[in-house]
Amino acid sequence: MINHGMEYNSQKEGLVIAQYGRNVQNLISYAIKVEDKEKRQSFTEAIIELMNQMNPISRNEADHIEKLWRHLFRIADYKIEVVPPSGVVPSPESSEYKPSTIPYEKGTRGFRHYGSHVKKLIEKAKELTDEEKKAEFTMIIASYMKLAYRTWNEDHYVNDEIIKGDLKKLSDGKLALGEDDVIDVSAVKYNTRSHSRENNRRRNNNHRNNNNRRRNNNRGSRRRR
Repeated sequence: MINHGMEYNSQKEGLVIAQYGRNVQNLISYAIKVEDKEKRQSFTEAIIELMNQMNPISRNEADHIEKLWRHLFRIADYKIEVVPPSGVVPSPESSEYKPSTIPYEKGTRGFRHYGSHVKKLIEKAKELTDEEKKAEFTMIIASYMKLAYRTWNEDHYVNDEIIKGDLKKLSDGKLALGEDDVIDVSAVKYNTRSHSRENNRRRNNNHRNNNNRRRNNNRGSRRRR
């Protein structure tokens, strides 16, 4: 096979970060060999500017320039002696990205089927000082939990003991129902209907008040005429 002096990409050194292309990689390789410290620093900063121009979309990122310096050091295999503007020289160890651990609420990982609203309701119930209201609110929460449990797992029978146990765990033992208490799901439906009727009543009252104000304003304007 005749080569004709041509050099193919398959014969060249592989690209470390393909998005910057071979020319940038060659420039960085050259910068490593520059002996004068100031010239090497200046030449490297010019390469960073070139890399910046090649990635205009990423300029809005807060750490864009720092990321370019990290990429440059990675392409140079961390053998280049220059200092980034931040003063922090990247290393192979620092370049390894370690995602932060997502925190989970302790004791609630197994109760996600109840939803976040139940947790908020429980926190409010724990703050109540009136024991009678607290007991009523606790029963409503338990009813909602039972309804949510049924919705989440229709094929599984749920008894009151399961709900009572989950309620106790979620409230850190602050909310509890008696052994003889029966959790009635209709309590949730009743309170939901009552809340809806109350909202409708308020809207109707506001509508009547607005109409009365308009009529009074119209009468006043006709009298002034």
